[in-house]
Amino acid sequence: MLRPDSGGAVRTAPLPGLDASLPGRRVAAMQPLQDKHAFLTGASAGIGAATARALAAAGAHVTLAARRRDRLDAVARDCPGSTVLELDVRDAAAVADALAERQVDILIPNAGLAFGTEPVHQGDPEEWSVMIDTNIKGVLHVLRAGLPGMVRRGQGEVVFLGSVAGRQVYPGGNVYCATKFAVRALYESMRVDLKDSGLRFTTVDPGMVQTEFSLVRFRGDAQRADDLYKGMDPIRPEDVADAIVYAVTRPANVNIGEIVMWAGAQASTTYVRRRAD
Repeated sequence: MLRPDSGGAVRTAPLPGLDASLPGRRVAAMQPLQDKHAFLTGASAGIGAATARALAAAGAHVTLAARRRDRLDAVARDCPGSTVLELDVRDAAAVADALAERQVDILIPNAGLAFGTEPVHQGDPEEWSVMIDTNIKGVLHVLRAGLPGMVRRGQGEVVFLGSVAGRQVYPGGNVYCATKFAVRALYESMRVDLKDSGLRFTTVDPGMVQTEFSLVRFRGDAQRADDLYKGMDPIRPEDVADAIVYAVTRPANVNIGEIVMWAGAQASTTYVRRRAD
């Protein structure tokens, strides 16, 4: 709406429902996380640990699930009111038991890993099985156990931890990329299959994040893992956690569907700008 001011100039008046101090910006209060229950796998390190801390800081009660109890206990000390659960997502029965009587408002199947960068014809089938069982079947186990209660209540948030590797392949990525393409397919399928459920679905797909992920991938070779980030500034786990908290605290009329995060120096999965240091 245009209105002349006292000097004859034209000024813009805010439309109804908009904040006059921020022209064109709708007033949108963040959804509080107090009294919300989050269930997070892979919570013992990296993105999972950072997300647990961020959700707890925002007021949520967080159930931290992972295989390494000592690591979980350390993270839990930073998450007041949290619950620790030693859990391997590859064990469907254990996941079902863990979620059987648990109210979940925010479900985050985060656990995932990679092994090696060999081409397929040189790969290790046992390592493939671990990746597939963790990155795909583990996500499915968590969804199968956690979704029924959320659907019955008609509300909740499901956040997938995808990867840019589920959007672009790269040399040596083969099986790991395949698992992340599968996670993206699950995200898209949930949006269609549960369109009338009242749930919101989000996938957060980061690029180069510096965690122990690379140390695992390179089978404990710390030098090789460090070299991956040499001469550039990678994404931090806390950056990904911040994106997740942003998504789950939007107003009820908003669903942040896909967040793709690249390191500032990363043009794609294969092109990275590096300093000469």
